[in-house]
Amino acid sequence: MVNEGLFYRFLLWRDKHIKEKNFILIVSLLVGICTAAAAIILKWIIHHIQHMLTGNFNQDGANYLYLLYPVIGILLAGLFVKYIVRDDISHGVTKILYAISQRKSRIKPHNTWTSIVASSVTIGFGGSVGAEAPIVLTGAAIGSNLGRLFRMEQKTLMLLVGCGAAGAISGIFKAPITGVVFVVEVLLLDLTMTSVLPLLITSVTAATVSYIFTGTEAMFPFSQTEVFVIERIPYVLLLGVFCGLVSLYFTKVMNRVEGMYRKLGKYWKKFLVGGIMLSVLIFVFPPLYGEGYDTISSLLNGQFSHIMDKSMFYGLNDTYWGLQLFLTLILLFKVFASSATNAGGGCGGIFAPSLYLGCIAGFVFAHASNFFPFTMYLSEKNFALLGMAGIMSGVMHAPLTGVFLIAELTGGYELFLPLMIVSVSSYITIKMFLPHSIYSMRLAQKGELLTHHKDRAVLTLLNTDSVIERDFLTVSPEMSLGDMVKVIAKSGRNTFPVIDERGILLGLVLLDNIRNIMFRPELYNRFHVSKFMVSAPAKIQVGTPMEQIMRIFDDTKAWNLPVVDEEGRYIGFMSKSKIFNSYREVLVENFSGD
Repeated sequence: MVNEGLFYRFLLWRDKHIKEKNFILIVSLLVGICTAAAAIILKWIIHHIQHMLTGNFNQDGANYLYLLYPVIGILLAGLFVKYIVRDDISHGVTKILYAISQRKSRIKPHNTWTSIVASSVTIGFGGSVGAEAPIVLTGAAIGSNLGRLFRMEQKTLMLLVGCGAAGAISGIFKAPITGVVFVVEVLLLDLTMTSVLPLLITSVTAATVSYIFTGTEAMFPFSQTEVFVIERIPYVLLLGVFCGLVSLYFTKVMNRVEGMYRKLGKYWKKFLVGGIMLSVLIFVFPPLYGEGYDTISSLLNGQFSHIMDKSMFYGLNDTYWGLQLFLTLILLFKVFASSATNAGGGCGGIFAPSLYLGCIAGFVFAHASNFFPFTMYLSEKNFALLGMAGIMSGVMHAPLTGVFLIAELTGGYELFLPLMIVSVSSYITIKMFLPHSIYSMRLAQKGELLTHHKDRAVLTLLNTDSVIERDFLTVSPEMSLGDMVKVIAKSGRNTFPVIDERGILLGLVLLDNIRNIMFRPELYNRFHVSKFMVSAPAKIQVGTPMEQIMRIFDDTKAWNLPVVDEEGRYIGFMSKSKIFNSYREVLVENFSGD
């Protein structure tokens, strides 16, 4: 109670002496420190688990413990989530994207640590996923809960969620520019003058803390020994198209495989199928173990002869076709290993798999091209670097994130132009087939995705239920004109829904259509509602996204349309005027500072 009293006194002191804008900057600094600490702890745990389990593995042959470790990892993580967390903590970036798209700034406090525990066990024991999505969810939770601790308002909490995500990316990759770009491009947070400074402070602070504890060296040190020449641009464009197609394959297959696991229903069925699939794939292809960053480092440094270490294919390490076939198969099977990890009970993201696939895709492309005598020689390690940006751009639909992340991860700033070319061409390629990224696809299908298009964003934020008007008086088809006139006298509306005994909407009675007969008493018993009711121009089914509702209004030119449930039962009416009024309210509430 004493501590609580002191804290409240601090809040009162802060209100008097520190302006809100300045305090936001202070909190964003704290978010940067905390997210960097979380990222460092996560990477440290993963590294030590992996070193403890695989440090003594045989380098020149198969290691059968690969069949066991990944299964133990997803089992422990799955049981932790199922019986201790008791909440879904998978697909971290998608959860943040949903929270931001719905202006829901409250992320549960347990997310500040549960993702770290589950993902470190998953990846440390060999789960073929990345730690970045879990740490992004952790960072967003840190931002949200620090803001709530200091009693900050809704819009500020939303900004701090973005700050937490930026700090997480910056801290785990030591990439401050990428942290900001990721929040704007992938999480779709509007970058305004009021939000840019807190995002930058959090991102720079997180990177600085990481530099202090892990050194200033890039995550994947890259030395460019072969200068990029303009004549290679056509090959870079082709690599971008190839990366776009690989990204399409990865996205489509992952969605299909995850759907297959969902149909299995029970947790233990998913674990059994996922565990078998994952362990077999890692046993056959050991580079699929964990994040795969060792493979990336080897390819970027030109050390291709070690790729097949610890595998049954060790003897093929020095052969052209052995290496090319081995990496091509990994390119195809990585998506199955990642899907099996998460579906089987593990916790991880597709950030690392995207980098991993990109590096292999770029290398395979250049390695294949160099086989032919009539093609220009391509630097395999340069193209491995470019491929990372290409797949990142394609899978996430984020070309700027791809460019800046790879430049900051590797220090490969001299390849900035080809990085941009491959990212843009990959992005354009996949956009021809898929309008949304792998993160936002599920939200887009539900109409819950916020975009940078402000009109669409406001419509997404509108609560559909709040614009349904329920004060329309209903009539039955058997009702006489005389009874209809009595209903009209009690109503202030010009439209009357006609429903049957089950509540099914049959049509409408429009006051304008019966005005010429409603004052003729001799017709009161001759006409019934069934004679003069008309069909509705369209019916809006409850749950329809607001953007689609506005398209229906535009197509029908109507100002009022009935709302029905899935079985056609009448619920109420929507009017354009009510939607426009709500639109203005949401615009003022959420975008007044833009």
